[in-house]
Amino acid sequence: MGLSNSVATSPWWPRYRAAGLIGWALVWFVGGPSALATTKGLNQIVTPDIQPAGILSLSAQVQDARIANSQEVQLELGVTKWLEFSFFHGFRPREEIAGTEVGLLQSGPHLITAGAVNWSSRGGGAAPVLEYGYYGEADHFIVGAIQAGRRNEGILGYAHQLTPKLQLSADYQSGPGNSTTLGFTYNLTPDLQLNPAVYVTNTRPHRALGYVVLTWNLPVWK
Repeated sequence: MGLSNSVATSPWWPRYRAAGLIGWALVWFVGGPSALATTKGLNQIVTPDIQPAGILSLSAQVQDARIANSQEVQLELGVTKWLEFSFFHGFRPREEIAGTEVGLLQSGPHLITAGAVNWSSRGGGAAPVLEYGYYGEADHFIVGAIQAGRRNEGILGYAHQLTPKLQLSADYQSGPGNSTTLGFTYNLTPDLQLNPAVYVTNTRPHRALGYVVLTWNLPVWK
């Protein structure tokens, strides 16, 4: 998903920093068996599936600086079956980004999710997002909209589970600063997955930009 590039300081950050530190403490001190994770997620856009309750995803992300912050770590935690929170820490430049999603409908393959994402310590409010997803056994289709600043931007996504370990994916977000992407997610182990992708920018001259994220899933509670 696109990230805010504003440079103003946001007043919520001193309070949110404590919550972020608590999250990191949970990562390093909570033990338990491996999570039974499967391939998930797309390359650019937020997706309508909610993180399973009690499962924490810890990600390390490197990408071209023209996409967003070039080096990031992320925490994504399922709080209940219908609520999740995410927290990013960017290193270049220093930035903290928060987001949350609420599952409005989870009925068979049909998913409807609303959320607020890209709430950045560098300024700018959270971006509201609304999405519908059809999650079949092997194919996932996503359509939605996000408000970035004063622009309403469209979201499209598709993923195909080629094998139990390999998922192919493509997504698109309209608007300047966004891209069409192609990538895949591969499960190195049941709870460790790798997701490389290529971003092709919407604005001309079109550029192909690189992105890769490594994600570890672990249970925090049952």
